[in-house]
Amino acid sequence: MKFILDNWVLILIALSSGTMLALPMLRGAGQGTLTAQGAVQLINREKAVLIDVRDAQEYAAGHPVGARSVPLAELEAKLPSVVKNKNLPVLLLCGTGTRARRAVDAAKKLGYENAQVIAGGMRGWSDANLPVEKA
Repeated sequence: MKFILDNWVLILIALSSGTMLALPMLRGAGQGTLTAQGAVQLINREKAVLIDVRDAQEYAAGHPVGARSVPLAELEAKLPSVVKNKNLPVLLLCGTGTRARRAVDAAKKLGYENAQVIAGGMRGWSDANLPVEKA
């Protein structure tokens, strides 16, 4: 007990740093994040569909090879016509991952339970040196 009283500041620092390390993992687990390499494996093995939720100008400037453009504002209306099989993995990508997290929520509401965010978005895709094409 004396140790705890004498070192309460150190214990508080250890607990707060542990919490800060755990929070990103917990948030990511709830959103279904996936690395760019993991996305490529899902595309190759399970025929996952890659959806770019950025606007048309961003998509035209450069997007992953084979990605389909469905802007976030149009996702609820267009996703069912782009991905008819709701059992396929749906991989959502934006610039950095922020819009894609919102897109996952919308896709899950539509019944796409295998919807996942590609961590880092287009930046993460490019950093992994994966193929990009321009429209």
